[in-house]
Amino acid sequence: MEELLAETIEIEDKDALIDELMERYGQDLLRLVYSYVNNSQIAEDLTQDIFVKCYKSLHTYSGKSKLRTWLWRIAINHCKDYLKSWYNRNVLVTEEEPANYRTAKQMVEDAVIQKEEDNQLIAAIMTLPIKYREVIYLFYYEELLIKEIAVLTEVSANTVKTRLRRAKELLKERLER
Repeated sequence: MEELLAETIEIEDKDALIDELMERYGQDLLRLVYSYVNNSQIAEDLTQDIFVKCYKSLHTYSGKSKLRTWLWRIAINHCKDYLKSWYNRNVLVTEEEPANYRTAKQMVEDAVIQKEEDNQLIAAIMTLPIKYREVIYLFYYEELLIKEIAVLTEVSANTVKTRLRRAKELLKERLER
């Protein structure tokens, strides 16, 4: 088969030769590239780049080695170049879809749901007695420490803790209705 490939180069039917190379060596080359980059998407992209490079460089094939060996040398050098590249060193590529990837419709729905939940929470907080409402507000919205709330409300830190716990219980009951 190698002889046929070498003759094909002389005929300069580059398209047919590349098709044959891809058919014959595509999967083996993909496995070789994957062994370097350890990522299937990047391996597929690099393999495609390698075949493009091979197509453009067919005129440089001298016939001193087998065509497969020449193709493997191109692939190995291309993989090494990729591994040294800025892109490989600075861009994190994953094979998974980002966890925070959502469509615009999903984002709008989430915003509407969040706003509704926020409104329900605010309404529930506003029904609490003032002593519970103030500790909830100061702790969660003003992000004050329990000691600071105790000073502001002129009660002990333990009383603030008890009021927070009781306020959460009341909110839970009201929101579950």
